[in-house]
Amino acid sequence: MALSEIDRTLLQRCTERKPRSWNDFVDRFMGLVIHVVNHTAESRSIRLPTQDREDLAAEVFLAILANDFAVLKHFRGQSSLATYLTVIGRRVVVRELLRRKSAARTEGVLDAEVIDNAADREPSAEQRLSDREQVERMLGELDETEADVMRLYHLEGKSYYEISMAIGMPENSVGPLLSRAKSKLREAHANRTVS
Repeated sequence: MALSEIDRTLLQRCTERKPRSWNDFVDRFMGLVIHVVNHTAESRSIRLPTQDREDLAAEVFLAILANDFAVLKHFRGQSSLATYLTVIGRRVVVRELLRRKSAARTEGVLDAEVIDNAADREPSAEQRLSDREQVERMLGELDETEADVMRLYHLEGKSYYEISMAIGMPENSVGPLLSRAKSKLREAHANRTVS
């Protein structure tokens, strides 16, 4: 199936950064991306909690946004946009599932409890405060944006929405950023343990 006129117009609007174009794109392809996430996980016999499913969908959309819509700009229109996005989405999800599996193998014991709370679920206010000292120590191992998001989430108890407003990033990017920060902290912990 060839590229439809609706999708051609949507692609052009996105790459030209027209108002509401990204929202229209997400509205049009959210169902497809969720289907790709579910199908890819199921084909590998992986059961995904809702939060992980949402994080993986956000990773797919972040990949599309990366480098000023490079993925969309490289689309040649030789297939439908849905087919192209299915391939892109599947690649992103497989890569992320493999990365998470690898990170889980290197997970430490002491810092892992604090790190796991960073992105897997929203802990209670009491748990966030008890983690404060370890989180402050670990923030030095992250880049500035990651440290800011971790600080807002763990030390100030902000929600994903509040963080997105404070940092100026899409709300659905907060969870993946916390996941990446968590992975960095796991690697740093593993390196400290090995050294």
